Amino acid sequence: MLRKVLIVTNSAGSPRTRALAAALRRVITASGVTVRDLGARVGVSHGTISLWSNGKLVPKRHQVEKLLTALGVTGAERERIEELAKHAHEPDWLASGIPGMTEQLAVLLDCERIAEHVTEWSSDLIPGLLQTGDYARTILSDGIEPPEVEAKVALRVSRREALTRAERPLHLTALVGEAAVRYCIGSPTVRNHQLRHLVKMTELETVTIQVVPFSYEWHPGRVGPFILFEFTDDPAIVHLEHHRSGVFLYNEGDVAEYRVLAGRLRERAMSPEDSVKFIAEHIE
Repeated sequence: MLRKVLIVTNSAGSPRTRALAAALRRVITASGVTVRDLGARVGVSHGTISLWSNGKLVPKRHQVEKLLTALGVTGAERERIEELAKHAHEPDWLASGIPGMTEQLAVLLDCERIAEHVTEWSSDLIPGLLQTGDYARTILSDGIEPPEVEAKVALRVSRREALTRAERPLHLTALVGEAAVRYCIGSPTVRNHQLRHLVKMTELETVTIQVVPFSYEWHPGRVGPFILFEFTDDPAIVHLEHHRSGVFLYNEGDVAEYRVLAGRLRERAMSPEDSVKFIAEHIE
């Protein structure tokens, strides 16, 4: 069934806005130009430049073009940023192929940095924020050169810091399928290390893990994994990721449906205490 999507002009906090802000931060930092000098070149205040790069204010397309010219940004990088600016006010975002996923990864990291609470459903894999380095390496090594694999593994492992940071630690509710525990990917050593790590992570006040048991009954969670990001001041965002494509949902109706789905999965899941026992029983 087709859904009507309301596109609003005040899209600060939307996935594309976050991607645009991250891209602007990157080129501004790389240029070495101060925000005050850059504001003078573009014809806006340095405070406005800061709001653009923090995603609190969405610049117009001609302002982005002027900023990129002032910074000397050209070629493919300029095209990517201008494309983000062109579609900044669109609520949902589908990207396919490696180039698009680069910007989406930046948004994912930004969401983990700012979000107050994350609910992640993963039926067959341990959620990314809870993966060990060896487990992540097993997943990421398929068809990728070793140096690139190690960079990706280091980035994935570093994302766990969001759960333990001193100020405003991220709260995670991980809904993990029974298959992800029983058939944990990798060698016995990798598997056991990963399961022990899960048990250890439940000692954090910011982490709740619930195992969703096998069932012959149909439920929408069987369609695929998702991540629900909830913020203090901004509307929630849902992220769906597949092999070479990903989508961010920002439409209020779509996000509400995933919030309901998360609640239904929690009802099906074991209690946090029983989940820890279940995981521990599968450590060999």
